[in-house]
Formats: sequence, structure tokens, C-alpha cells
Amino acid sequence: MQKITGRVAVVTGAASGIGRATAKHMIERGCAVAAADIDAGGLATLADEVGRSGGTLSTHLVDVANRSQMAVLPERVLAEHGHVHILVNNAGVALGQTVEDLSWEDFDWLVGINFWGVVHGCKFFLPYLQREEEAHIANISSMFGFAGLPTQGPYCATKAAVRSFSETLHAELGNSKVGVTSVHPGGIKTNIVRHARFEDTQARDSLIESFERRGAEPEVVARRIVRAIEVNRLRLLITPESRALDFAKRVLPTGTQRLVRRLWSRSRSTQPQ
Repeated sequence: MQKITGRVAVVTGAASGIGRATAKHMIERGCAVAAADIDAGGLATLADEVGRSGGTLSTHLVDVANRSQMAVLPERVLAEHGHVHILVNNAGVALGQTVEDLSWEDFDWLVGINFWGVVHGCKFFLPYLQREEEAHIANISSMFGFAGLPTQGPYCATKAAVRSFSETLHAELGNSKVGVTSVHPGGIKTNIVRHARFEDTQARDSLIESFERRGAEPEVVARRIVRAIEVNRLRLLITPESRALDFAKRVLPTGTQRLVRRLWSRSRSTQPQ
């Protein structure tokens, strides 16, 4: 997009983490933002912060996995703002279980938000985005979309699906004025791990500690997302580990996966029985 200032952006998962940082950065850049989330309290505090800064924000309590709720969201955004130029499909959840132990309920929960939430956003907002002189869709995937990692089967699968889906959209919209970006963060200091469904609480606590110690700030991701929208970048890799895994899978796809398998087998063999 040539212009960010004066546009209207929709951000899902805007109550916390990357979504919240992206909404606030866009407002700082002169966008009006429609913030969508299931967290009413988080949306309320965001609205309070934005209100004190003089920005333009509307909040929308919506479950991105719910098709009927997402179907009416575009008209509600237009009723508030008159236009919609940017869509950031950011809402996401995580869990940590092997495929063998994973319940169907947890599988449906994660796929509903991480994959169908992106599809719902794109399908329902695309007709409105195409009305504008320029528009953009940013779909938040992950570095986990590059490889299959133990206890992260559904998460890896949905993030790989978001990447492929975004690439399909990019090709199909080539003759339109709607750009598409697939965003692949690595470790970011957000609440996604804290709120994840983990069977092994020790593994969850260790992952939280690692994210807090080494993870990038959500504001860094927000700035990179906005810049990618401005220059119409198809793929955005954020953090060194995201770039490293992408490189490894492209150069040594089978070797990288075999290494993951060996490391997992070694970790299982050292666990107490």
C-alpha cells in the first residue's frame, strides 16, 4: 500500500500480544482501527489507552472461529468507519500435546481459530477490500509453519496452511489492488504460551521462561508488519530463529526433519518412566 495514514484497519486478536501492538502502532500511524477479540476486558483496556491518546478505535467482541459472527463483522466495521482497507488476521492459540494424546475437542478448538479464523476473515472481508483503491491482507502464520515439531502437530499444520492459503490469495489477487502478506514470527513475548493447553505443565513453564528471556517484543513485530504492508511484501520472517528454520528447511528439508526426530527421541529416552 502506498498510504497507511487515513486508512481503516481490522485487527483480530487485538486484545493482547501482537494484535494489540499492531492496532496501537497503526493508530499511531494515523489509521482508524476496528479491534476484534473474544476478550472483552482486553478490548476495554485497549480502548481506554487509545482514547487517552486521541486515536480512533472501535471494539468488536467476536469469536473468529464462529462463521456467523464473522459474517456480520464487515458491515459492523463499515457502520463504524465507512471503509475497510487493511485486514490483519492475527488471532491464534496454541497447545502442547502429541497427536496420539490430543483430544478431538482440542484439535477442533485450535483449527477453528488458527485456520478457519483466517479463512473467515479473508472470505468475508475480501469483497469490501476489493472496493477500495488499494487494500491489504496480512495473515499471521509462524516459523512453525516451516516444519513439523513434536507436540505441536495441529499448530504446525494450521500455520503451514495459513502460509499456503496466503500464497494462493497472493496469486489469485495478482490483477487486483489487494496485497497479501504471510507473517512468520519466531519467539515473541506474548500470552499465547501462557494461555495454551499443555498436558505437560513443566514443558509449558520452561517454554514461557524461554520466551520471556529470548523473545522479541510485540512492538517489534507490529512495526515490521506495518512496514510489510506498506511495501506489499509477500513473506515476512521475524526473529533470527524464524529465518534460520526457513533456511534449514529449504536447504536440507529431510535432514532438518531427521534432526528434529532424533532430538525428540533423545528427550523422550531421558524422561523418567
